[in-house]
Amino acid sequence: MEIHTDFSLKNYNTFGIEAKAKQFISIHSNDELKTILQQYPNDEKFILGGGSNMLLTKDIEALVIHVDLKGRKIINENEDSVWVESQAGENWHEFVLWTINQNFGGLENMSLIPGNVGTTPVQNIGAYGTEVKDTFISCQAMEISTQETKTFTKDDCHFGYRESIFKNEAKNRYIITSVVFKLTKKNHKINISYGDISTELIKSNITNPTLKDVSNAVIAIRKNKLPDPKELGNSGSFFKNPILLKTDFQKIHQQFPEMKYYDVSETEVKVPAGWLIEQAGFKGKRFGDAGIHKNQALVLVNYGHATGQEILNVSRNIQETILGTFGIRIEAEVNII
Repeated sequence: MEIHTDFSLKNYNTFGIEAKAKQFISIHSNDELKTILQQYPNDEKFILGGGSNMLLTKDIEALVIHVDLKGRKIINENEDSVWVESQAGENWHEFVLWTINQNFGGLENMSLIPGNVGTTPVQNIGAYGTEVKDTFISCQAMEISTQETKTFTKDDCHFGYRESIFKNEAKNRYIITSVVFKLTKKNHKINISYGDISTELIKSNITNPTLKDVSNAVIAIRKNKLPDPKELGNSGSFFKNPILLKTDFQKIHQQFPEMKYYDVSETEVKVPAGWLIEQAGFKGKRFGDAGIHKNQALVLVNYGHATGQEILNVSRNIQETILGTFGIRIEAEVNII
């Protein structure tokens, strides 16, 4: 293990922001992780995964620990289901494609989401009608202060919309090292009701879609709407879709009857943040090298040399305008560092 000083994080965050780590180390096993935590018990630590869900607005003075644990395997199965364990450092999209190639169902709607497996429970990532919690069984996590390993079950994780215990009560206490998912081997629950998936399948004359067909449709949609971080710095969706009480939403909807929404429960609705941002006139706008993507208003982008602070300023401008225009608060989905 080698610790680097004044290490550039530009290639370790999907926004492509130039920021430095005072100290940086990449770990490749649980033993290495335990050792580094024992050697630096009093140092502030910053845990880095795929770098896809953060905006760096400054240099990192803490010890940056890059979790680069690799490996995936079947740990249990029966006629109908399979339990698959993936190490935290595996690329999420590559893992999803691997499950589809085995004809394991459950993750196909979340194809092409950037980032690594280990951070998926933290955010309870989701797309096109599915979330990680739908197939999540458990995760292993190492407690930073004691180096003890703990298993978190689905109930332990307190999953919510882009929420989990790791963003709240257990924030900065644990490092997720592996995740177990329960996937189907047959009688797959194909979900094509959300967004443009069914439209994409019709384009290809597919009436009885396979897991691969659904994945390909999602990939096509995302590629059309979302820029490749390797070509244009971004973190995917920057904002959460706001969830409002129906009683509050009804008053807003009277004023803006064209506003789109989706029922979440008997008492709540979800409003597409992208629709709000587009209606406010931000879609495709550019402020220096920071801007909003031309095809998807939820995505903030770095056109080359934007600083994290410049992108943050754009996001705050959007939030203030949405609040002033519609009376709705939208929150950042990405972590602001």
